[in-house]
Amino acid sequence: MARIARATGLLARGALWVAGIGLVSMTAMIACQVFWRYVLNDSIVWTEPASVMVMGWFIFLGAAVGIREGYHLSFDVVLYFLPDRVVKVLHTVSDLAVGGFGLAMIWYGASLAYRTSGNVLPSLGISGAFDFLPLVAGGALVALFSAERIARRAAGLQTARFGEEATID
Repeated sequence: MARIARATGLLARGALWVAGIGLVSMTAMIACQVFWRYVLNDSIVWTEPASVMVMGWFIFLGAAVGIREGYHLSFDVVLYFLPDRVVKVLHTVSDLAVGGFGLAMIWYGASLAYRTSGNVLPSLGISGAFDFLPLVAGGALVALFSAERIARRAAGLQTARFGEEATID
């Protein structure tokens, strides 16, 4: 399990790097567009659709890493008053629900990509399917990281935190 945790940790770190690079790239594209439009009185036609596409990547990859790290939205006030065993069961139920959502992201994202694959994004000249690939990739990571959290809990290991090795509870 420790080997799997290291592999998914590297995957999460890579996804976070890609998300960070995407955020910086999107910011640069928008800055260039503003400069071109308001200073040079011209426009770069591809920056808006490209920045929206890049934004999809960094949102979904970043959200998947947040799932792995346990930073996703939760309401856990009641968990402080429950026995540890019940808390672990409720965390597992939560991870199952999140993993199911990740699988739905894969299914419906792939369906949308397939249905728009024949469309061409005019300013970019690429298939419309590329708009939905972040949904599929993010869903795959969400499902994988949710399954990892369940497996770690079942093996008696702590759930992953960014940069930490697998340890026994």
